[in-house]
Amino acid sequence: MDVSKTDIKTFRILVSGRVQGVGFRYFARDMAAHFTVMGYVQNTRDNKVEIICQGQKNNLDMFILAVKKGPALSFISEFLIEEILDFSLYDFFDIKY
Repeated sequence: MDVSKTDIKTFRILVSGRVQGVGFRYFARDMAAHFTVMGYVQNTRDNKVEIICQGQKNNLDMFILAVKKGPALSFISEFLIEEILDFSLYDFFDIKY
C-alpha cells in the first residue's frame, strides 16, 4: 500500500527535565521502531531532547504518548509539540550525536 505525503504527519517535540543521561534517545528510537515512526532524536545544548517524528497519525499518536512518559529514570517537566507542515520524508529513525 502506497502512503502519500498527505497521509503523513510530522511533528517537532522538545522535551525538558531530566532527559539527558537517562537513555531517553534510545527509548525514543525503540518506540519509533515499535510504532513505525521515522525521523530523529538528539540532545540539545540546553539539556533538552529534540525529536522530529514522522508517520501515519495513529502511529504518531501512540509514539507521542510513549515518549511523553519517557524511560523509567527520566522526569519530564515540559513537553512542547508542534506540527511541521513543510517537511522532507524520512526513511528511518536515527539518533543524532
